[in-house]
Amino acid sequence: MERRTFLKGAAATAALSVSTTGMTMDADAKTTPLSSLLDPWTGPHGGLPRFDRVRKEDFKPALLKGMDLARDEIRRITAQRSMGTFANTIEAFEDMGRPLGRASNFFYVYTSNLNDKDMQKIEEEMAPILSAFSDEIIQNDALFQRIKTVYDNRESEGLTPEQLRLVEVHYDRFARRGAALGAEEKARLKEINGKLASLYTKFGQNQLHDEENYTLTLDNEADLAGLPQPMRDAAAQAAAERKMQGKWVFTNTRSSMDPFLTYSDRRDLREKGWRMWVNRGDNPGDHNNRKIISEILKLRAERAKLLGFKTHAHWMVDNNMAKTP
Repeated sequence: MERRTFLKGAAATAALSVSTTGMTMDADAKTTPLSSLLDPWTGPHGGLPRFDRVRKEDFKPALLKGMDLARDEIRRITAQRSMGTFANTIEAFEDMGRPLGRASNFFYVYTSNLNDKDMQKIEEEMAPILSAFSDEIIQNDALFQRIKTVYDNRESEGLTPEQLRLVEVHYDRFARRGAALGAEEKARLKEINGKLASLYTKFGQNQLHDEENYTLTLDNEADLAGLPQPMRDAAAQAAAERKMQGKWVFTNTRSSMDPFLTYSDRRDLREKGWRMWVNRGDNPGDHNNRKIISEILKLRAERAKLLGFKTHAHWMVDNNMAKTP
């Protein structure tokens, strides 16, 4: 699924699997939970994310605050009277949005790896808001015109190959996401993107439901043939946590099912586990994704035509090496 949040500069980095528990930082006395999501990271190794200070209730205000800060930065870029140049437009735009980027990085780590019921409610609320903010930037005509000016003059600005490439990337990103559309088309595009953001969120949460509620439970130790002892121990512990002593439980997660498919000698059980895994979101009940998939396909098709492409596939591969489906 595509991410709709428009993040720049440091915001593009999401490798945050770092624990800061037990570390002391110079800024501890001044750091609040909210500022921990927005402020630059401090401490060793160029700064560490303060996961120990994250509170789920701070995500919404932090993201909203980050968006407001980014809006201020964009206003400073577009308010300039001088003509758009690489330095005052592309470089400034590339560097904007760092507080939002830091808050978003925390947010996506939680929605990807710690997505409990509370986070799911926050994600449902914030996904369309983040999508609307992305469209707000793309559809900012003053900003796009400055980027277009730099793009049109790129051959005469004496840019390095890296700078030239950056200009082309930003211009293409705006153009292919509808920056040059008319007002009516932009409004419809924003509506489509907001609906897709909500559908993508629901799609992922339906899959998560099936990961949490479906298990492969084995009653006979002979069914464990081929599995290493650590896997057997983990499955026994998972069963004990579910008050199923004497059994072995393999959860419907990649970290549990992939090793089972790799090591199990039992082809019939491997097939059962595989089908359980690939059918996430495709089981009977309220968490089936088939209707959602149908809505996503229709909206993607309409969006592609709005953007001047034959199909969603044409739009997706237009800016990569494939070029055509």
